[in-house]
Amino acid sequence: MRIHTLRREQRLPGTPGEVFGFFAEAANLEAITPALLRFQVITPQPIEMRVGTLIQYRLRVRGVPVSWLTSIQAWEAPHRFVDQQVRGPYALWHHTHTFEPDGADATIMRDVVRYAIGFGALGELADRLLVRRDLEAIFDHRAERVPALLAQRRSGGS
Repeated sequence: MRIHTLRREQRLPGTPGEVFGFFAEAANLEAITPALLRFQVITPQPIEMRVGTLIQYRLRVRGVPVSWLTSIQAWEAPHRFVDQQVRGPYALWHHTHTFEPDGADATIMRDVVRYAIGFGALGELADRLLVRRDLEAIFDHRAERVPALLAQRRSGGS
């Protein structure tokens, strides 16, 4: 099984505490995920985020319904957290989020996603043809949405 890595880095408005706080609210995942995925957090809100927290999602990938269960593996507010798929579409999904200050009022957020498809050569073909492109599009969408949502949150909007 080949492990792939997706890396993203983004400068965001706000302190690490503010940015981390935005990502600490699981419901915000719905707001930063492309609408075509019909992403929903199923776990009742509010969710107390800490090591061991389980979060259930439902989404559609290319029209196919998918259930996804993740576990919080590390929780080091406001610097880092890690979520890992327990059950879902990947053979491996391990997502590390880090937050570091960049000046007085900005944060560098880094995402490192290690993932594997499984299914041998067929999974590798799926990654080359669909999966990698879909993941890039999802993270591109997040990169566009997160700054606006953080700015709205900081200005007191909902």
